[in-house]
Amino acid sequence: MENQQEEQNQLNIELSEEIAEGVYANLAIITHSNAEFVVDFVNVMPGLPKAKVKSRIILTPQHAKRFMKAMVDNIKKYEAVHGTIQDQDPVTMPLNFGGPTAQA
Repeated sequence: MENQQEEQNQLNIELSEEIAEGVYANLAIITHSNAEFVVDFVNVMPGLPKAKVKSRIILTPQHAKRFMKAMVDNIKKYEAVHGTIQDQDPVTMPLNFGGPTAQA
């Protein structure tokens, strides 16, 4: 009976080949309203004044907080194995696109 309950609690997640390839981004722009957080992943190329959003993820505030906790946990696990991740210099380009100040 316990085994059946475990099977019912499992989530089957499918990953298409296209999504499995992933999208490279070296900048995240985060904005929010009272109802949602919007995370735009951008690939900024050195020397080019224009960059494209490669992916946009929209989260509820509750899911954004869960995501943040999961990222903190995973970074701690990564650093325990590979050492401290060194921060780079802060991004100096203006990141306010008419909404709240973005965090990168």
